[in-house]
Amino acid sequence: MSLARVIGIGASSDRLERLIEERLKPGADKALIDARIHDLFGEEWAVMFTDLSGFSRRVAEFGIIHFLQVIYESQRVLVPCIDEHDGVLLKLEGDSMLVIFRRAERAMDCALAMQRMLVEVNRGREEQEKVLLCVGLGFGELLRIGDEDVFGAEVNAASKLGEDTAKPWEILVTGNMKEAMKSRQDISFEPIEEIPPGADAAFRVEYEL
Repeated sequence: MSLARVIGIGASSDRLERLIEERLKPGADKALIDARIHDLFGEEWAVMFTDLSGFSRRVAEFGIIHFLQVIYESQRVLVPCIDEHDGVLLKLEGDSMLVIFRRAERAMDCALAMQRMLVEVNRGREEQEKVLLCVGLGFGELLRIGDEDVFGAEVNAASKLGEDTAKPWEILVTGNMKEAMKSRQDISFEPIEEIPPGADAAFRVEYEL
């Protein structure tokens, strides 16, 4: 890691930590400090959370090494797709990925491309060897701390949709993400009942594999 990158990440984290410390002091002007935090770190991004279906079941049936193989295979296939769509991969945690995109269109295109790629990857494979992807997408202002982490309502909602709610092959989106896609003709949206905290609505993307 370059020195400039280390300084950049550290500087962002240090600045945020100092502002939070100020906010904790008795009598602090929290509204003013919050405004400073948003000025420094507030940015508009699309956020994607991915998850692989059936982690606990597959580990129980086939063992952790088998599932590590599936995770490795998913990353080998999907990370280049993220790069091609100008995504920034912030985190790899187990079978989950956190990715941000400057444009909502690129995030949606990436999600569609990943699911379609996996149709070919899975073709002819036994069920336990298949990579089954779940995706959650959000869009809006969030707090970005360098290339280290992101925070915000859309982050929380996309995480819930991608990691907890979505089923294999599903792409679930927040209301904000759907609104950003209103000009798209190649997809449609079906409301879902389970609306995650931080979102005013949630939808399933209807698309062709």
